[in-house]
Amino acid sequence: MEQRASLRVGIDVGGTFTDVAAVNIVSGERIALKVTSTPQAPELGVISALQSLIAMFPVPPRFEHIAHSTTIATNALLGQIHLELPRVVFLTTAGFRDVIEIGRQNRSEVYNLFVTRPKPLVAREDRIGVRERMDYRGNVLVALEKEEIDRAVAEVRARKPASIAVGFLHSYVNGDHERKIGAALARAFPEIPVTLSCEIDPEYREYERFSTAVVNAALTPIVRGYIERLAAALKDLRIDAPLYVMQSNGGLADAQRIAAIPAAIIESGPASGAIAAADLALGAGIDRAISFDMGGTSAKAGTIAGGAVQIASEFEAAGSTHSGRGVKGSGYPVRFPFVDLAEISAGGGTIAFVDEAGALRVGPLSAGADPGPACYGKSERATVTDANVVLGRLNQVALAGGTFPIDARRSHAAIGELARRIGLSTEETAAGIVRIVDSQMARVLHIVTTERGLDPRDFSLIAFGGNGPLHACALAEELGIGRIVIPGGPGVFSAHGLLAAPLQTSLVRSVLRTADLTQAQLAGLFDDLETQARSALRAQGAANGAFSMRRTFDARYQGQSFELEVEGTGNAARAFHDEHRRRYGYCVEDEPVELVSARLTATAALAPLPAAQRSATNGSVAASRNVWLEGRYAPASVHDRANLSVGFMLTGPALIEEADSCTYVAPGWKAHAGDSAIVLERA
Repeated sequence: MEQRASLRVGIDVGGTFTDVAAVNIVSGERIALKVTSTPQAPELGVISALQSLIAMFPVPPRFEHIAHSTTIATNALLGQIHLELPRVVFLTTAGFRDVIEIGRQNRSEVYNLFVTRPKPLVAREDRIGVRERMDYRGNVLVALEKEEIDRAVAEVRARKPASIAVGFLHSYVNGDHERKIGAALARAFPEIPVTLSCEIDPEYREYERFSTAVVNAALTPIVRGYIERLAAALKDLRIDAPLYVMQSNGGLADAQRIAAIPAAIIESGPASGAIAAADLALGAGIDRAISFDMGGTSAKAGTIAGGAVQIASEFEAAGSTHSGRGVKGSGYPVRFPFVDLAEISAGGGTIAFVDEAGALRVGPLSAGADPGPACYGKSERATVTDANVVLGRLNQVALAGGTFPIDARRSHAAIGELARRIGLSTEETAAGIVRIVDSQMARVLHIVTTERGLDPRDFSLIAFGGNGPLHACALAEELGIGRIVIPGGPGVFSAHGLLAAPLQTSLVRSVLRTADLTQAQLAGLFDDLETQARSALRAQGAANGAFSMRRTFDARYQGQSFELEVEGTGNAARAFHDEHRRRYGYCVEDEPVELVSARLTATAALAPLPAAQRSATNGSVAASRNVWLEGRYAPASVHDRANLSVGFMLTGPALIEEADSCTYVAPGWKAHAGDSAIVLERA
């Protein structure tokens, strides 16, 4: 009798496809599959993926746990249809209700006289001033009286909100008033979620703290409803495994915890791919790597050092980007750790067009999953995927291992229409589309390397996503990178990141004092944070002894406006001077140093995965196909990746096809098949 499978599953919900990576803990078998995403109801794509997975087994498998990433929070803030933001009431210290609208002096477009700021998430009439006041040391200046609480509760009741946020002055140092009114609101409205700024973001700077609380409050009904629907659907499938969600910081958290702090998953989708790349780099002994993820709608890049992704502590949700850079003042500030990535609208579904001036353009609009590229049979608009079909880099009959038929004639027709308008051949136009999108993506790679003082030539490029391996050689040529790593199953690689990610929680405490602390005093700042972190991780299923703690602090020269994050709990001033010198080339050792915040990142690794089982046979050529090279078609060998034995070598031009992607080995490059990845190097 066949032993029942026991699965650990990662599900990455993208804009075009929902990807699944599963591991059978019993046999070590790896399973990958893709289903079309359902943006208007993303939980349906998750359930469809699980149903397809279950159907692969003669006996329904057990599920150890399910981890998934989602873009539902980002989509809600961007105004996606069917994800309308709910009515939120914001309670704040009397006289400060306009802080969330005044914000900072950042202008997203400096020379645009008609630039508009992001629409406040709380209407002015729904911002309620409360008579209370703390000073910056946490001393009570104006007490919060019962009569004032009753009045505020009555005003909230009159507005009938779906969610409530509370943000009082200086509550980061003393949150008693926020907790007091929060308790009253919970008693009066047990069905309405309440977000307290002192709990979700206990740091100074009122605008950013208020904004974080309001964003969290606005997202809570949407994300909580999504998780409830997903949990109910899992129950209908008789799946009772723990459900985890990828956070913006690259760690997993229990779904019920995420329902209360949805602001922690705004960057959930991009994080999982970077975590998968970091895990691959660590296992392969690659110290410095660039993760490059090109899917159907966007391309993302980040840097990895010592097997760890780069983390930032603040971002602007639903903000705009310019050439991959976030534009300050265009979104809603959220103070949560997030994997620091640069992103651009450049994917396989990105639409090419001719503008009013007669110039060929690519993006930012995407054809998405429906109608998709012209070759899918539902659209007449040319995309990057259609360009790769015309150039011969993609299979001319079917994608997804032969399961997804395509019509190459439609690609030629769609790009041929653009070619007639600009006076070039169809092939030249297709090559132009690819060069344009490659140039756009190269700028994103420069943002995470050269613009941060890093030499890309010192890095390996880990390329994944359904389209990343197609464009990797061109990007490496542009940046002078000498080695490219293509992981197994690149099209579902981000889902593999969900299998590798640990449970994680990030905590912060405001300090705001000079760095005249002893080492014992500085270490003592973290003790309570570690206790909280262990408790939170145990509640989510972490085993005792499985914890890893990373201690950092934010510091600055006294009088400065911004801080540097510094590792360690030794001599704080010395550590800050060293980091300032490393970052800026100098330090001022006789200037007093101020500690602003203490940060703790706690992780708990889940059980290790069994080793992957390879069934490769040989490196026989499956076929030969003409690809467009320098103004002419030339033959390129075509290989099935499943048949490449370890150690097999080939030189470009060549194509390595697999179920979820295709690697283009350009002329001047050679490829070597390894245990878990294909490595490309200059020939």
